[in-house]
Amino acid sequence: MENTIERIYSDAMDALAAATDSDSINQLSIQYLGRKGRITHFLRNISRLPVEQRPQAGKRANEIKRLLEEKFDHALASLSEKTKPVADRIDVSLPGLAMDIGACHPITQITNRICNIFSQMGFDVVQGPEVETDYYNFEALNIPKNHPARDMQDTFYMSENVVLRTHTSPTQPRVMEKRQPPVRIIAPGKVYRCDSDLTHTPMFHQVEGLLVDRYVSFSDLKGVLTAFIHQMFDDQTTLRFRPSFFPFTEPSAEVDIRCVICRGKGCRVCSRTGWIEILGSGMVHPAVLENVEYDTSRYTGFAFGMGVERIAMLKFGIDDIRRYFDNDSRFLSQF
Repeated sequence: MENTIERIYSDAMDALAAATDSDSINQLSIQYLGRKGRITHFLRNISRLPVEQRPQAGKRANEIKRLLEEKFDHALASLSEKTKPVADRIDVSLPGLAMDIGACHPITQITNRICNIFSQMGFDVVQGPEVETDYYNFEALNIPKNHPARDMQDTFYMSENVVLRTHTSPTQPRVMEKRQPPVRIIAPGKVYRCDSDLTHTPMFHQVEGLLVDRYVSFSDLKGVLTAFIHQMFDDQTTLRFRPSFFPFTEPSAEVDIRCVICRGKGCRVCSRTGWIEILGSGMVHPAVLENVEYDTSRYTGFAFGMGVERIAMLKFGIDDIRRYFDNDSRFLSQF
């Protein structure tokens, strides 16, 4: 009886070798594995064998059945691959197709450049949460409850005490609470304000800087920012400090640079003034230091903040900030 199941397997393999199309293979599958197939017939008649031969014959028949199922499936798959159109076949001898390599977004490029410049001056790069508490976004920075920066038209409020941060400055008190002076940090990241036009978007990027130590003066601030601007643009770029007001610095100053487009002669970019505002700065207000329990009789510091999009617009000569967020690959690939 064992020879009989082996003969069935041998006949099936001979027939499969001669099959030339899928119909022939499917017919063989029915002939040997179907409800009326040879193996099914064999299994149904095992009871006619002597009792001692039945277990071994049944086991071998099931093994042959599974083996033929695999052989028929493999033959069908191989035949399908051979009949595919030439264009669908893979020639493993050919070299692989080159993959397109992406590039950093211009905003990312400028952010990295800013961070690299200040890192070389000894500043640490730190990050803070984009969803911020009212305390860190306002109160810790000497912005009281009735300050205009809290106007609903300027700030995205998640709840009464939770906002989308309006600047990256909240990172400063968060870091100072955990570190004792000297502190030298820059904090890049996304910020959010209710504003949208040619030069503003509801989401944009800032980089804040902070240095707190003993004997820090306004001249140190001027020296650091002058070095930064000369490295970001060129050493021929002139800058000036104009008195201004920020709740968290005193004295405060806006920093302008000589227009990099017209070199001070006056153009549309600089509104014919020859100067372009680039960042805000000042000496850290004593109230901010007191909020983090720094001894204001021993420590002073300076802080500054800049919009990355503004610097990128000047660096790349772009006149509409919204171009950065259109995801137009033709525009972005220029950088």
